[in-house]
Amino acid sequence: MSEIDERHPAITPRRVRFDWADTPLHWIPDEPVATHFINVLHLLLPAGERWFVHVYKQTLPLVEDDERLYREVKGFMGQEAVHAYSHQGVLDRQMLAQGLDPRPLTARIEWMFKRILGDRCPVPFVPRRRWLVFRIGIIAAIEHYTAALGQWILDARALDDAGADPTMMDLLRWHGAEEVEHRSVAFDVYQHVAGRYWLRFIAFFIGVLAMPLMVYAGAVYLCRADPALKGVRPRIRDYRRAVRRGLFPSNRFMVAAARAYLRRDYHPSAECSTRRALDYLAVSPAARAAGYPARPGT
Repeated sequence: MSEIDERHPAITPRRVRFDWADTPLHWIPDEPVATHFINVLHLLLPAGERWFVHVYKQTLPLVEDDERLYREVKGFMGQEAVHAYSHQGVLDRQMLAQGLDPRPLTARIEWMFKRILGDRCPVPFVPRRRWLVFRIGIIAAIEHYTAALGQWILDARALDDAGADPTMMDLLRWHGAEEVEHRSVAFDVYQHVAGRYWLRFIAFFIGVLAMPLMVYAGAVYLCRADPALKGVRPRIRDYRRAVRRGLFPSNRFMVAAARAYLRRDYHPSAECSTRRALDYLAVSPAARAAGYPARPGT
């Protein structure tokens, strides 16, 4: 087996499929609120990852002078498109089929990405190129967190111990493994087109500080819309209980990830583990059913 390149692993879109027919609405048994805290990912990711692909289509001409980076961006876009499609399947074929309609909230999320983070800057007189670079910085910050969360879900044995649905866990771990696999791409693109630390710092806070509020607001919506919960509102103690059980990452985990990204010498290759990601992709039921090799590029 060849040595794994932590900075530039091979990036291959895996055309996986998931069958949601047997996945219950509360896929963590007896933990409906914790289930919906994680389900917020399905609300955010389809629109968010389609937005990534849209922004990176505009970015491709800026990296044409770097053949390796251009190839990695194309692979990144392919993986993100499959991620968006796969999480959309949860909304369409798992939630809707069991009486939970996420569409009113996902419509607002789509609006946010298209209008607030769209091609025209909401602040007057900001040049188009500068706005594009700033959005590239936001993507780099978000991708840092998706990789950190990807590593977390790969290692989250407490979810298995709690009896979490295996199909949902495969979706989350397949996605998390690919986030770890391509974790350097967005940062390398930002460094190539801008590289300024101060802009990376600002883009991080704008792109990431809203995350806890979005997660809580999404969980509130899902609990209210859940026909089995009859308007139950998630409480802070519900979140803390999920963290204590190991079902959700802690605030300490999120702060540690922020501190890592804001180091001046930060590079994603020093975070997470490509080997751990590939180990999971080698056994992922969805990846194996799609016929992908256990060790791509080795």
